[in-house]
Amino acid sequence: MAGEFDLIRQFFTRSAPTVLVGVGDDCAVFDVPAGAQLATSTDLLLEGRHFFSDVDPFKLGHKALAVNLSDLGAMGAKPIGCLLGLGLPNFNAPWLERFSAGFHELAAKHGCPLIGGDTTRSEQGIVISVTVFGSVSPPFLTRGSAHEGDDIWVSGALGAADVALALLMKAQQGETLSGPEQGLLQKTRAWLEMPVPRVELGLALRNLAYAVIDISDGLLQDLNHILQASNKGALLYVSQIPVNPAIAGLDQAQKLKSVLGGGDVYELCFTAPVSAREKIRTVGDELGISLSMIGSVTTGHGLKVLDEDLIEIRDLPSGFDHFR
Repeated sequence: MAGEFDLIRQFFTRSAPTVLVGVGDDCAVFDVPAGAQLATSTDLLLEGRHFFSDVDPFKLGHKALAVNLSDLGAMGAKPIGCLLGLGLPNFNAPWLERFSAGFHELAAKHGCPLIGGDTTRSEQGIVISVTVFGSVSPPFLTRGSAHEGDDIWVSGALGAADVALALLMKAQQGETLSGPEQGLLQKTRAWLEMPVPRVELGLALRNLAYAVIDISDGLLQDLNHILQASNKGALLYVSQIPVNPAIAGLDQAQKLKSVLGGGDVYELCFTAPVSAREKIRTVGDELGISLSMIGSVTTGHGLKVLDEDLIEIRDLPSGFDHFR
């Protein structure tokens, strides 16, 4: 019977020219470019909490790394390596083949080789922990750097991942999805299970943006992290917030909830001076990423959202909170 070290050798050992000592030793050793500092982030994914048990393991491998690369993108850091901790109920070779393929494919795309980690048997389903390392130089893109008068931008389009999650949860609870709901799930599911980390955008924003965050828990909640850290307020315009075309047919209330409060997006929300508008638009064109200006940073505290008639929306959706 294959054991832990066979699992590591077969599915998670890859060579990488930038890694001096990698998988298979007590510690990994890797270089950080001269003059740069090390940026690091970690995320934990639990079966039944962060992903459904029947998810395609290739997509799960992709997402496990993508959500961490998204954090590096928000810091304007260049990926240089990652660690993987994996708790499994059993040795499932076909599952491991698919999971590792999805993980390694995204790692190769962003130059972020797997350099170490740990595996163990889990009694409570699949547990995944990923830690990423990146190189970054000042000025750092932090949450606390927004300035009064800054434009507020967001990349991509919002809402599809939240709709897919709601539909999957409905099915998980034993309810039968209608034909239109099944069609909607097909159109939105990839946005939930295969997010695109905006690493290249984060690098391109290093000398243009002030404060940056990735949208993991909802646009309003994550933007509020920027505002609180920067001691600022903000004004957002619903008419300017990009809605994913996959959910365009939903009623306005449903769209508003998913766009403003829905998590698992992994797009970047950032503030930048008015003088940077044209350069930011050029960055979006060069990278092929839609960038939308959705509001502005104000003095004081609090976040106001105006509807299409410029009337303030009072009943705003909340974002995701693990303990709420």
